[in-house]
Amino acid sequence: MALTPVVVGVGDFVNRSRLVEDAVEPLELMLNAIKESINDTCLQDSAANELLLAIDSLDVVRTWTWPYPDLPGLIGDRLGIAPKRKHYTDHGGNQPALVFDEASRRISRGESKVAIVTGGEALASLASCAAKRQLPPPGWSPIKESVNEVFSPTTRELKPDLGSKHSIGNPIHIYPLYENGFRAFRGQSVSSNNHESALLYEQFAKVAEANKYAWNYGTKAETTQSIGTPSAKNRMICHPYPLLMNAFNNINLAAACIITSTDFARELGVPEEKWIYPLGGAGTQDSSDFWHRPDFHSSPSITQSLTAALQASNISKDDIDLFDFYSCFPIVPKLACHHLSLPTISPPKPITLLGGLTSFGGAGNNYSMHALTEMTRQLRQKKGQTGLVLANGGVLTYQHVVCLSSSPRKDGSPYPSRNPLPDILSSPAPAIQAEAKGAAVIETYTVEYARNGAPKCGYIVGRLASNNHRFIANHADEHTLLALSSMTEEQIGKKGKVWTVEGGRNVVALEGEGAKL
Repeated sequence: MALTPVVVGVGDFVNRSRLVEDAVEPLELMLNAIKESINDTCLQDSAANELLLAIDSLDVVRTWTWPYPDLPGLIGDRLGIAPKRKHYTDHGGNQPALVFDEASRRISRGESKVAIVTGGEALASLASCAAKRQLPPPGWSPIKESVNEVFSPTTRELKPDLGSKHSIGNPIHIYPLYENGFRAFRGQSVSSNNHESALLYEQFAKVAEANKYAWNYGTKAETTQSIGTPSAKNRMICHPYPLLMNAFNNINLAAACIITSTDFARELGVPEEKWIYPLGGAGTQDSSDFWHRPDFHSSPSITQSLTAALQASNISKDDIDLFDFYSCFPIVPKLACHHLSLPTISPPKPITLLGGLTSFGGAGNNYSMHALTEMTRQLRQKKGQTGLVLANGGVLTYQHVVCLSSSPRKDGSPYPSRNPLPDILSSPAPAIQAEAKGAAVIETYTVEYARNGAPKCGYIVGRLASNNHRFIANHADEHTLLALSSMTEEQIGKKGKVWTVEGGRNVVALEGEGAKL
């Protein structure tokens, strides 16, 4: 007989200090979050210890901060437990929802009695230590490889492909391609799109201002004006996103969830008002080669994961009272809202419980673990009956969605026995032409800016007029770079010429004559 999984404890832990002497490694942050989650069960000492010793499944979301050789093993040793399952995930912001879903499935099958899912980052502390040239940080766990700099997803070496040949491929480049593509797809002007993004992130900033676990908790929220207007403190990164529309990664945060069965929760004496029921989940991924995706205005993995998770949970989108959409850049919640027919501005239901990766803090791969803990708290507080968490990873690559409720599944059926979606979606995509020549049209684009605010490099995804093949290119001249940098004029659909220069790099010149930059 299938068991009913239930969340009985959640915990978050924040270290706000940036002082080197206060630098706490991710291991310690996670241990504190786990202890908070055990305390959250409201069990007396003997029952809490019984819960701890019954933990037989430990999933740890891979941390960016410190390359531990065996982080799950270290956590188990420090807790004094020896779970039969110790799993360290791959990288990806989808991982918290994925391991939560799979842990719930194992509980339902009777393969696990008590499962903990956890993760954490200490990038703010690591950055402070790096600035003071104190690497490794004093007292941190020994590692086998050297750490000479702070990890950043924006400065990783690009893998050798057509993108790297054109110096494009980091998240700061690719998400803007989707934002611009989605804007043109909707027939929205560049200026109104910028205002929409700024207003969306003002809403998110206000949520983070009031969330005691947010990195920006208690800090006056940024406004639509300050978010949407480039300035010395808000320089343009890649068109159309200034700094305050990008994820902020230098934080010290950890979170943990405890999942068990209703039978064991009742046996231990966990109060039923603490119980929150996982209903179901689903996830998949688009091609990790984003040049071979169908278009740059949609995410099949987001739409299919949302639809399948609702179906697996036997509910509809109208049953959801609380949403938390992953939001490293504005395009992710926009795509989720578009699929679910939710307004992004002043939505009737919350679309973030945390405040986004800019204001809550981009907690590495673990952001959505904090969404799961906060969703649990708000469902307990009866701010809604049913919630949905969308966790996004890669560059709109990996998605996983889970639904939770203060009540069991409506049909009384067991937790879904499997993920209903394939590991990878097979979506038709245009042919790629590595070396392009001839008349062309812009499919999407972005511009990277220098620190002084001047446009530095244009990145174009285009189509050849002769065969509709897709190509990647840079700007060929100052006129083209200036046009691509416009905050008033749409460039998608513009015509020009493409050719290949030395080194196999394509360049595009738009029609018309150009002013000098």
